[in-house]
Amino acid sequence: MSPALTIGIITQARMTSTRLPGKVFKEVKNKSLLQYHIERLQATGFDIAIATTTNATDDIICEYAERNNIKYHRGSEDNVLSRYFETASKFNFQTIVRVTSDCPLIDPHLIRNSMEKYFKLNNQNLYMANGLERTFARGFDFEIFSFQLLQEAFKKATDESDLEHVTPYIWKNRSGKVELYPVKQTEDHSGLRITVDTKDDFELIKILIEKYNADALSYNEIESILLQHPELVSINAHIEQKKV
Repeated sequence: MSPALTIGIITQARMTSTRLPGKVFKEVKNKSLLQYHIERLQATGFDIAIATTTNATDDIICEYAERNNIKYHRGSEDNVLSRYFETASKFNFQTIVRVTSDCPLIDPHLIRNSMEKYFKLNNQNLYMANGLERTFARGFDFEIFSFQLLQEAFKKATDESDLEHVTPYIWKNRSGKVELYPVKQTEDHSGLRITVDTKDDFELIKILIEKYNADALSYNEIESILLQHPELVSINAHIEQKKV
């Protein structure tokens, strides 16, 4: 790893989710989904910042961050790209990992191992992500890119979708200089879903944590449980992911 570059994980969180409002503070075993998410990220050893909004409804997220000594920044609800850029600028993050708070079981070792690969490739125009060619269960998603790529997207992106979803300007290679690096595993488990957008998603996470202690397991251990228990997969198999 390169100690010269400040690595920062930025996770976006807000209370006004359309399908499951307040989901980040829904609890399993007396702990919020946001806390599970943050604890998993802390296991990477990297800096973490929460990018939330200026809405009064998100005061609770800022209070949580202050109480737990976690960096945070408040910005636009709709222009999430600007929120990310401001957060990265504020905390001088030179290499950014983008994640979202609806992934309470995100895998820290997967992120750390990918970051090691990223630095070996030594290219500030590199965009690395496990969503480019999806083979992991949805809910382990992460993206790694340089501050330079984020800054360029912030300055030049104009499409509503680019502003809302932060990275399309980068991975669609609108600048013409981005090198894409898909993080993949051998078997395709992209049909599995452990992200939280709906009540059914939450129900599955609840079972995984309460019955299988999934909060202490790796991504492949969690995927194995799901593959062995089709009845669990069927809980939220019908949920459609919002399109970018």
